[in-house]
Amino acid sequence: MFGSRRDGETVTCIACGEERPRSDAREYDKHGDRWDRRDKTFEFLCKGCFTETCRQPRDGLEATLAAADAGETDRATFLRQFRELVRERSVERE
Repeated sequence: MFGSRRDGETVTCIACGEERPRSDAREYDKHGDRWDRRDKTFEFLCKGCFTETCRQPRDGLEATLAAADAGETDRATFLRQFRELVRERSVERE
């Protein structure tokens, strides 16, 4: 239909860090353009994390993830940078 999912492929959930079969995960594109697939690799959310996060407000989420170097740096550095950016943006809104 929209592309084949490779049997036996595993992916790592960007939210919880667990490895899951590709068939038990959802694609996530931090740039918000999942339909343009040319030269692109996707990150993944397991179904549980996808369900938990997809109902949350997303205003500015992709920009914050990109600014925190999601997928470009190690997990600890990303989490620190993400936390700092979220704090800065919440102070700006007050």
